[in-house]
Amino acid sequence: MAQKPETDRAEALTEEEMKALEEQFDSEVRFRPLPTLLGWLAAAALFILSCYHYYTSGYGIPQATTHRGVHLAFTLALIFIFFAVWHQPREPRRGFLAPLGLPLLDWVFAIAGAVSALYVPWIFNELAFRVGDPLPIDVFMGTVLIAVLLEATRRAMGWPLPVIALLFIAYAYFGQSMPGILAHPGASWDNIVNHLYLTSQGIYGTALGVISTYVFHFVLFGVLATRIGLGQLFIDLASALAGRYSGGPAKVSVLSSAMLGSISGSSIANTVTTGSLTIPAMIRIGYPRHFAAAVEAASSTGGQITPPVMGAVAFLMIEYLGVPLTTILTAALVPAFMHFFGVLVQVHLEARRRGLRGLTKDELPVAWTVFKAGWLTTLPLFVLVAILLSGKTPYLAAFWGITACLLVLVIQNFLRHDVKTAVTESVRETWEGFVVGAKYSLSVTAAAALVGVIIGVVTLTGVGFKIAYMVTSVAAGWAQSVADSLAFLPFELFSVPTLTLLFTLIMTAIVCVLMGCGIPTTANYLIMIAVAAPILSLLGVEPIVAHFFVFYFGVLADITPPVALAAYAAAGIAGANAFKAGNTAFRLGMGKALVPFVFVFSPSMLLVTDSFTWSEFFVATIGAMLGIWMLSAAFTSWLFAPLRLYERLLLAFSAILFVAPDLYATLAGAVIALPVFVRQMMTRGETSSSSP
Repeated sequence: MAQKPETDRAEALTEEEMKALEEQFDSEVRFRPLPTLLGWLAAAALFILSCYHYYTSGYGIPQATTHRGVHLAFTLALIFIFFAVWHQPREPRRGFLAPLGLPLLDWVFAIAGAVSALYVPWIFNELAFRVGDPLPIDVFMGTVLIAVLLEATRRAMGWPLPVIALLFIAYAYFGQSMPGILAHPGASWDNIVNHLYLTSQGIYGTALGVISTYVFHFVLFGVLATRIGLGQLFIDLASALAGRYSGGPAKVSVLSSAMLGSISGSSIANTVTTGSLTIPAMIRIGYPRHFAAAVEAASSTGGQITPPVMGAVAFLMIEYLGVPLTTILTAALVPAFMHFFGVLVQVHLEARRRGLRGLTKDELPVAWTVFKAGWLTTLPLFVLVAILLSGKTPYLAAFWGITACLLVLVIQNFLRHDVKTAVTESVRETWEGFVVGAKYSLSVTAAAALVGVIIGVVTLTGVGFKIAYMVTSVAAGWAQSVADSLAFLPFELFSVPTLTLLFTLIMTAIVCVLMGCGIPTTANYLIMIAVAAPILSLLGVEPIVAHFFVFYFGVLADITPPVALAAYAAAGIAGANAFKAGNTAFRLGMGKALVPFVFVFSPSMLLVTDSFTWSEFFVATIGAMLGIWMLSAAFTSWLFAPLRLYERLLLAFSAILFVAPDLYATLAGAVIALPVFVRQMMTRGETSSSSP
């Protein structure tokens, strides 16, 4: 009886409950309720911000500092309107501005943030004479903006990122007191503010530029594409294509999350959107609750690595690497496939082990009927991809994608309603889409600006190269110790350089996951690439490979306990134990953990690297697929029939050899796995012949 409420909740999740779950686990959408007047004023500001970006994406971006300053000013003011000090459901109205429903302190922060953000664009023509020798007013305004940014990011995302930023600022100021190699001459507060505020190396740097120039537009596109029904079309098509097979709802979850993830970069939003449909269905056919939650969470985290949108990081990469977006999207194809392949193999083996059915014909939509009814919603995605592939700028592609969304929206309303109602509904839905799109961009903008502070300290103090030297020195020491301990072998199993790179990658991966437990993927990527890129470059790793490695392990944090937010949101839908769901989601997402090591040692998997060869690509890719399959079987205890303990151990060991991007290792893995494979086939044959 104690389980009954959970069953009800999993089977009948309302839209309000979905929204509450998303807000519970995603601080970035935890907006406070506003009184009517202020709500309309704030919505109007959000609409204006979206209109500004929509116009500039199609007709030209203003001067960089001006553009970034305007975007940041709007964002900071709106954050203090929409985010409460302590995420209270509703704050008391007090102070002389109480009729507008906010405490006086919030208005002070909002105004101070907007003014200090616009100050640099205002004095832009004089910056050439003031950088390096700031006026007292410059230092004051910079101090105000840094303080406001810290508080805005804390409200929108919690404490971790502001604490990290404060530690970096303290490092810059107290450099002379640092131990050993970390010591540096230190910088005065005026110099720190000058570097972080008046130059393009800090707050107004690349991170903020990418958010205001690219990411905002694609967030808006994703919101509008979802509103016209593209997301629902993906879910229905996935159900029609995959639902009939064994464990059908789990496969629908994987496929729909992959398709929905192509237009949305949010793991938690994807989890809640598709999970509200797939998780109850998985539970209904016999999957355990924690496993159903884990499948949805692991699948949904693939959205951030799935072209063509990929969230904010893809656009950051094009700025940092200086390559076209098509290069990033091409590089992401195979690793993204590997992630979903890994989840799909495990849900299939689990379904076979449990003897789970697929969905019946009555429970499934018909693919052609679904596509015929919703084909128009795919137009914006085709427009977006076509313009991206033509070589035009990403923001121009977003402009035409958004325009196509608006066109489809109008057509849909005219097909459903009379002329007057169609016009009214089109205006209302455009307003709501523009407001929601801008609203969802607030947190990521604050995080990017604050990460600019961290990156600014790295460039000011050179700490990135110092950390790189420390990490590589430790890794080299470990590598030499391991090599010495294996010296009795008649052949060289691992070279010292290979082991040094391996240990460096392991340390980098651990730090990425730990950082990702407290801060969003975008901020994690920006911080780690400032610190980890010098480390990996010292060891000869190509830049695009290093960036993808850091990115993948940052995303993995969404399903890595103890702060696996996507898994916890899915557990809320399923009524499952959150920690158990997180552990299972991490196991299901192992492809995302293994593949980055593969493409570091075999860069051809990314397709676009300087060292690409087809032979290396096929060895690495086929080996990785076999390794993921063998390891999945070992975890699930099922290949074609139940596995014995020694068979699971053999498959796990063979998986390591398969994943190693080397032909001889792959062949050795095949030799080890072959006896297990043969016995499994014989066992399956015996089981089949004895079945009535």
